[in-house]
Amino acid sequence: MEESRELSKEISSAVIARLPRYFRYLGELKDGGVTRISSRELSDLMHVTASQIRQDLNQFGGFGQQGYGYNVGYLYHEIGKILGLDISHHMILVGAGNLGQALVNYMDFQRRGFLFKGVFDKNPALHGKKIRDIEVQPMEQMERFVKENDIDIAVLTIPKASAVEVAGILSECGIRGIWNFAHCDLNVPSNIQVENVHLSESLMKLSFRLTNDSME
Repeated sequence: MEESRELSKEISSAVIARLPRYFRYLGELKDGGVTRISSRELSDLMHVTASQIRQDLNQFGGFGQQGYGYNVGYLYHEIGKILGLDISHHMILVGAGNLGQALVNYMDFQRRGFLFKGVFDKNPALHGKKIRDIEVQPMEQMERFVKENDIDIAVLTIPKASAVEVAGILSECGIRGIWNFAHCDLNVPSNIQVENVHLSESLMKLSFRLTNDSME
């Protein structure tokens, strides 16, 4: 796998969090036949100020031209490169339950270059079952598989206690990133990137907004 790109300066987490949203909107514009767009027009679509859009994109070189705006196709391509979507990422799933199966079956990941190569679970009843032609393997096979198949991302859809143990094993066998759906924050070496997805916390934030909206 290619090494990740080195940015010339520290990029804030808030800017990084907005990049996938820019990419999604630009993709929709490109598919709709739009060839160029101003920061003001993009602002109206995304409900982000035009100034914020310009500040965000200027951190990566700007991409716009005064009096012209942004070339939609070019900006879409460049943000894709910044996000690392111009290279393939080999992934494994740990935890072949309903959520895990749904993630493997979600075809948009493959279109973006996120390729599931292996699936692992400790439940013997699932061993040998195929999810999108990928056979579920015992956990004992995971470490060897990661080392032999150039796996750089592990997706964890397992209980909290198991996630901590599995993350420790993955840390020792060369994994570079963990997409963690377990209800815990993982303590791994600093060279391993972790993205936590706590579904219940997201739902609680929605509940908060609904509750406060009803009180206005």
